[in-house]
Amino acid sequence: MATWRWFLEGHPPASFNEFPEQKRALAFSRYEILRPYFLESVPLARVAQEQGIPFRTLREWVLRYRKHGLAGLVRKSRTDKDRRRMSVQLQEAIEGLALKQPPPSVASIHRQATLIANKIGESPPGYKAVYQIVRTLEPGLLTLAHEGTKAYSQSFDLLHRREAEAPNAVWQADHTQLDIFIADAGQARKPWLTGILDDYSRAVAGYAVSFSSPSAIQTALALRQAIWRKERPDWSVCGIPAILYTDHGSDFTSQHIEQVAVDLKFQLVFSSVGQPRGRGKIERFFKSVSQVLLPRLPGFAPSGKAAATLTLADLSKEIENYFVQEYNLAPHSATGESPQQRWNAGGFLPQMPESLEQLDLLLLTVPRARRVQRDGIRFSGLRYIDLTLSAYVGEEVVVRYDPRDMAEIRVFHKDRFICRAVCQELAGETVPLREIVSARTRRRRELRHKVQDRTRIVDALLEERRYTAREDTAATPAAPRPARKLKLYETD
Repeated sequence: MATWRWFLEGHPPASFNEFPEQKRALAFSRYEILRPYFLESVPLARVAQEQGIPFRTLREWVLRYRKHGLAGLVRKSRTDKDRRRMSVQLQEAIEGLALKQPPPSVASIHRQATLIANKIGESPPGYKAVYQIVRTLEPGLLTLAHEGTKAYSQSFDLLHRREAEAPNAVWQADHTQLDIFIADAGQARKPWLTGILDDYSRAVAGYAVSFSSPSAIQTALALRQAIWRKERPDWSVCGIPAILYTDHGSDFTSQHIEQVAVDLKFQLVFSSVGQPRGRGKIERFFKSVSQVLLPRLPGFAPSGKAAATLTLADLSKEIENYFVQEYNLAPHSATGESPQQRWNAGGFLPQMPESLEQLDLLLLTVPRARRVQRDGIRFSGLRYIDLTLSAYVGEEVVVRYDPRDMAEIRVFHKDRFICRAVCQELAGETVPLREIVSARTRRRRELRHKVQDRTRIVDALLEERRYTAREDTAATPAAPRPARKLKLYETD
């Protein structure tokens, strides 16, 4: 009678569809046994005799079916069968043992629970009862106790997902280091990819590839490409976003990017510190690049090292072709549409800056204060000159430069543009700041090695000289002491 007491006491059962498939099949098979009784008026005693089932059992099935339908024919197992004689105090003690760090084994918990039971005057619990209590603990509780708050937050905290309602409403931006080796001045190095993704359509708006670590300049380069019209007619994503959603990296929180956001009138929004899950779309996009594009290219090495065949320009071209010809045109699993098609839907007209010159001035040029000297402006180890500067010798000016081309700088005096100063050494060339820094570092390293080589030669010669001097001293016998000629006493 205890098996179906749950049904007979009038407690409402769960919906039949909420039961597992195995239990639903069992309930239906029981109904098939009772079908002759319900539909053909066959006596229940005859059904019991034909099916070999006790009459009392069939009678209980009939009562439960009439009261609860098929849900009444589901057997509800007891969850507390092995611990119904155990006190609440002992159960809580077993749970407390299971939550200790480091996580103890069930056998260890059982031994300690036995000692506790003897101490409080209870019967020692069986191993199976202890195992059942430990097994039924909430996963979140175990994670919090054993792995800490951060692990719990990553796995069990509620996650707020930003969902844009229109193209360019929200852009997501982030950086990742690619698992591919690229040739850089005779060395094999892994580059960084900066990506900007439209949240609504999942279309790639812009990107930048560089050997430099994530910085405000790399973000600015990717933003410039994302905002301005593309040279390729099959890549139409452009415009100024309403929100740029990023992490708390120093490149995104820099004063330069904040000023750009104010000038272009878009809002910077940062995800929770240490929780990149809020930017799952851009993270998933980077995963697609690593799983789909990179394995096709030479130099791909998710672990270890590989020969560098491609240059940075080659990789950038491959990435752009993948974005435009594959990623933006393939139906997305979440939206059911291709990113490019979803971005273009509804005749959307993006907001654009007034000119490319204005955009470059905001994004690509970095302001620095300098004083005009008699021979021009000294900046980053180079000398820049223009005839207009002769009227500003000794004045404080602001120079703006493009890190991709250090051949010239823009000079401003009291917020007014006065000239473009040119470096005579770099005239007619396009020299990125990265190459200048690399050349300085390389030259400094060469000089340091030369100093070390010369120092080692001098040390070796001095050591040899000291060694020779010691040998000469050991080989030469000590000279006899001369006889004392000075008379000290009268008897001498």
